[in-house]
Amino acid sequence: MATLIAIEGIDGAGKGTQARQLVERLNGLGVKATGLQFPRYSETTFGGAIGDFLNGRFGSLDQVHPQLAAVLYAGDRFESRQVLQNAADQNDVVILDRFTGSNLAHQSAKLEGQERLELIKWIDHIEHVVFGLPRPHLNVLIDISSNWSRELVSRKGERDYTSEEADIQESNLPYLERVRACYLTIAAQRDDWQVVESLDEQQELRTIGDINQEILELIKPLADLPQSPVQS
Repeated sequence: MATLIAIEGIDGAGKGTQARQLVERLNGLGVKATGLQFPRYSETTFGGAIGDFLNGRFGSLDQVHPQLAAVLYAGDRFESRQVLQNAADQNDVVILDRFTGSNLAHQSAKLEGQERLELIKWIDHIEHVVFGLPRPHLNVLIDISSNWSRELVSRKGERDYTSEEADIQESNLPYLERVRACYLTIAAQRDDWQVVESLDEQQELRTIGDINQEILELIKPLADLPQSPVQS
């Protein structure tokens, strides 16, 4: 079984860019690696429904119960199990651009208190027990503020699921900030999560290369790669 690394974070955090570069760098180091991005909007039935949800076809963000939304995202991964299994069988490392952690953070952000805790437990059960999805060996949370998130989303090119500049989640800054808080709480409570900051002490963006190197160093011991020498 390949080492599974999930790259997580709110919209605009740079997950896709980092995932692609990690695959390239791992392959350059002689490690057979590939990547998968979730949701798989145009490849699965559930993925197509997620696109409809994010375009507001089922109502506004607060009109769709998070438990129902969670099933769409989990279903997309369930439909993709064989694709994921094939990738794991044929590679040493699989980099996942979003995985089950995204469902936990995004849906639980819509609830509070005990309801939030119960939903996290329920989604975790659906994803990993009912649907039998593997748990990543490491979840890397790229942390970024919602304001920077909105700016970076506006720079994105055309996506295959929407013609809008921002979908109903990306355009809702208070919601994104709640998702960010949920991500950070989940990461703090679980041993298989690490947080990588995307902003420096001056709250300016770190370079893509700096962030990528930090993530690569986290992956190296799991992928049995030599560590970089400590700089004196």
